[in-house]
Amino acid sequence: MNINKDELLSYGDVKAKEIALTLMEEAIKSSDPYEAVKRALKMKDDKLIVMGKEFPIKGKIYVLAFGKAACSMAKAVEEILRDKLEEGIAVTKYGYALPLKKIEVIEAGHPIPDENSMKGALAGVELAKKVDKDDILLVLISGGGSALFCLPEDGISLEDKIKTNELLLKSGAKIYEINTVRKHISKVKGGKLAKLVKGTLISLILSDVVGDPLEAIASGPTVKDPTTFEDAYRILKVYGIWEEIPEGVKRHIEKGLKGEVEETLKENLPNVHNFIIGSVSKACESARGKAEELGLKAYILTTTLEGEAKDVALALGSIIEEIYNKNRPFEKPVVLIAGGETTVTILGKAGMGGPNQEIALSISRKISGLRGTAVLAMDTDGTDGPTDAAGGLVDSYTLDVLKKGGTDVDEYLATHSTYDALKKAKALLITGPTRTNVNSIFIAVIGVE
Repeated sequence: MNINKDELLSYGDVKAKEIALTLMEEAIKSSDPYEAVKRALKMKDDKLIVMGKEFPIKGKIYVLAFGKAACSMAKAVEEILRDKLEEGIAVTKYGYALPLKKIEVIEAGHPIPDENSMKGALAGVELAKKVDKDDILLVLISGGGSALFCLPEDGISLEDKIKTNELLLKSGAKIYEINTVRKHISKVKGGKLAKLVKGTLISLILSDVVGDPLEAIASGPTVKDPTTFEDAYRILKVYGIWEEIPEGVKRHIEKGLKGEVEETLKENLPNVHNFIIGSVSKACESARGKAEELGLKAYILTTTLEGEAKDVALALGSIIEEIYNKNRPFEKPVVLIAGGETTVTILGKAGMGGPNQEIALSISRKISGLRGTAVLAMDTDGTDGPTDAAGGLVDSYTLDVLKKGGTDVDEYLATHSTYDALKKAKALLITGPTRTNVNSIFIAVIGVE
């Protein structure tokens, strides 16, 4: 990571902000996908050992990786398997590639899929079909896999998929709801990739979904899916976008409702084995441990944080105020940590920003004047929304700085122009690609002298 520390620490509650950044770095380090694979996967004699479970190596081993952490995970696998690796493909976000020896790298679009997303998915399908009954396919899944590994069903164009994706992202739908729709218009999601594999399929999964439900991570390409076409239809109706989605998508879902096209995978396949090797829980635990090393009391509030970003911020901000002013439920100085995935509902035209930038800007109103207090909110992949920022780091001075500069925070929140507002306050957190993705983390350092 290449963090813009000098800018962030140029004024205000410097000590509190330094602590928040230190805890953030520890959380990211603990979620490193390369290290997570190294911990989970071993090769001994003619066996693969995955988190203690043994798999005999009888034939060839193939690798298919997709997601923002695909290259880091694939690099670890190359080092573990060495000459036992036959071939592989890694599909990752533009700018997230790493040099690999035997595994072909394809960079593609995220959060909006593009032609390369389809190219990567098609290559992945062909690779999966190569896997014979004595072979092993290692599938390495990380956040962003839904967009990066994209292959629409017949009758649905890439443009149709992109339009549907855009509507869902702007609607305020939760990630698992978005994935429910994605699974039902895809040839590879919802367990459909697993159906193609004749040999042993082993998935190593870095979770970026609240609560770690396997069927939701990257839209569950290797697991059975409890959702149905009826669920997909209901979600599109509830969020008011059914009438706006492309005709190709409508027709396919209507066919699904009538039972005219195949549902997603509904049973466990005996040749498929899924393992979660990293999640936001571990990231939060690592941040707490580091805080305690620094001599601070620290508490994890939740690892399933959800809701509209600016509203979540007000609730969390109220807790911070209570601690600062009344020393309850915890005495200051103290650190609060949370993980999860918030959303931003966009109505009409919007500026640039993301959920974590929205949390940061919104909470700056609640912590104004609470000296020695700083709040960091970031997406662990280093990209919050369609921006180059990971999130924001605000303190008790941020609101005053913006007011003195003539910036109306409420107006910027209303238009979701949080990137510009945080930039003006030197509160925009820039990390560059972290090559991991385990949801978002929230760190509040309260009352540090």
